[in-house]
Amino acid sequence: MRIVGIVLICIGLLTLALPYITFTKQEKVLDIGPIEAVAEKKESIPVSPIVGAIILLAGAGIVIASARNGSL
Repeated sequence: MRIVGIVLICIGLLTLALPYITFTKQEKVLDIGPIEAVAEKKESIPVSPIVGAIILLAGAGIVIASARNGSL
């Protein structure tokens, strides 16, 4: 469980540091027989800092709980 908590802490920190998830999407612009044109479009999804804080706190809680129980 400790590893899960550490992973959640890392994801929470990344979410707080990078408030947008950016990805590239390919979109077909023109399709005439054998001729095909594709355009790449960058899109961003905003991520609330509240979500990052909740993930960070959940990870910290898991790490603390696993340390108190003595489990690995």
